Amino acid sequence: MATGTRQGEREGLGRRLSAFGYRHTGVKLGLSLGAPLTWFVVIYLGSLVFLLANSFWSLDVLTSEIVRGFSLENFQTLLEEPVYRTITIRTVGIAAAVTIADIALSFPLAYYAARLATPRMRNTVLILVVLPLWANYLVRVFAWKIMLTPNGFVNWLVELTGLGSLQLGRSNWSVWITFVYLWLPFTLLPIYAALERVPNSFLEASSDLGARGWTTFRNVMFPLVLPGIVAGSIFAFSLTLGDYIAPELVGNTQFIGNVIFDNVGVAGNIPLAAAYAMVPLAIMAIYLYVAKRLGAFEAL
Repeated sequence: MATGTRQGEREGLGRRLSAFGYRHTGVKLGLSLGAPLTWFVVIYLGSLVFLLANSFWSLDVLTSEIVRGFSLENFQTLLEEPVYRTITIRTVGIAAAVTIADIALSFPLAYYAARLATPRMRNTVLILVVLPLWANYLVRVFAWKIMLTPNGFVNWLVELTGLGSLQLGRSNWSVWITFVYLWLPFTLLPIYAALERVPNSFLEASSDLGARGWTTFRNVMFPLVLPGIVAGSIFAFSLTLGDYIAPELVGNTQFIGNVIFDNVGVAGNIPLAAAYAMVPLAIMAIYLYVAKRLGAFEAL
């Protein structure tokens, strides 16, 4: 009898809680999102705040201990030392070049898959684009490292054309080629999604009004697809900006990420590494603001 009473009380409590959640949807939503929001604030935003605080600390050159006091020494070093300016310009320049190349390669392929290809060919193209993502990142980087060596596949292919040989190995060109390959799927998929969403009725209306193909593309299709292009560029630019493995393995060159890694793991200068980490964060904040103004987040 007591067991049945307790079971009835539990069922009654469950019904009351269910009714309360139904009447107070805000409370229900808050309880559902409480844990993930707490995780986001404490782990993600908290780590960014701690990183920012570290950037204003300094390193005692005699004891190699961190001095927890406000100082602009790290930012002064980044501004005054030519090597850091060179590395920053190299990183941003290659990231921009990778982004432009990925957009140039992605758009025709995405246009074919979204607007021209049969369903079977569309699926084939998308599978071929996504297939490399199933392989490990390091495997793909090492594959390009081997292909870009003087005795690699790329040089062999160029020599077949009679143009001589290319010295691509361990250079910024090899880093650029590797990054273009790595981030191409991330650039293509948002562009493909944007192209697929363009209504055919818009294009037909433009044609009925006498607009030629290029005019229709420039005035109708491109504005509709631009958010997808910018969304794809976010992936290519940000992933290149923060990468430090491919530049080290393929090009033996220094990116911002390599300097941060060396200062954390080798030199032990965490404040300088934190200050330098603010540079790509600031660049991406500006980039994302511009992307938001162009409507890129609507295409993600």
